[in-house]
Amino acid sequence: MEKGILAVSFGTSYVDTLDKTIAVIEKEIAARFPEWGVYRAFTSRMIVRRLKQTKGIHVDTVEEALKRMADDGIREVVVQPTHIINGIENDRMMEALMEHMPLFERIRVGKPLLSSVDDYKKAIHAVMSEIRLEDAEMLVLMGHGTEHHANAAYPTLEYTFHALGYSQVLVGTVESFPELKNVMAKLEIAGKKKVALMPFMLVAGDHARNDMAGEEDSWKSELESEGYEVRVIMKGLGEFEGIRNLFLEHIEDAME
Repeated sequence: MEKGILAVSFGTSYVDTLDKTIAVIEKEIAARFPEWGVYRAFTSRMIVRRLKQTKGIHVDTVEEALKRMADDGIREVVVQPTHIINGIENDRMMEALMEHMPLFERIRVGKPLLSSVDDYKKAIHAVMSEIRLEDAEMLVLMGHGTEHHANAAYPTLEYTFHALGYSQVLVGTVESFPELKNVMAKLEIAGKKKVALMPFMLVAGDHARNDMAGEEDSWKSELESEGYEVRVIMKGLGEFEGIRNLFLEHIEDAME
């Protein structure tokens, strides 16, 4: 086999959500492209180390995975990130690819989840087709957020939700703008007191379990302290079939 697909994720040290998201995406890639070998890499070196130390699980960095593929005789490579936006992690991945291009005859790269107007629309419909909101309930999505200019994706995402008729959805980020206080201001304007909280991240990992849904100093606890009734949807985007299909489409686009 001389053709390989490298699935690049930020990663997670929570094996249960890894199995429900990243591993499923990789299995579906293998099923869709049986003539291609499928490889895994994480961009977070901290997570790579943590998995090795605490779980005894080895995951390649991007650099290690590319060298492994070259050693295996792979000559044609498609790299598909499972990143949500074209941010810092995607930039780092691209730098590693540029350094290792001489190892291969050809490298093609798929796009992150939110890379075009159609991507936003498809991702939104993929989520809303599987989420069932209760009467008078608002859906608050927690994205990661970044100092990178790609953070503009999150306000754009909320705007697109509303443009598609999902006015009951609000988007915030844990590390950038919009912040929780911005989300809460809009909740107050909406006059709704019931909130469903869900991560807008590939995996329901540390941020989802602690920053979003933890018992203290979390979005859940802050909302509850302001009198909101909060329901947690502990589900990563990788658990949504439509989201996984969008990554497969990006691979097909890269191949074309």
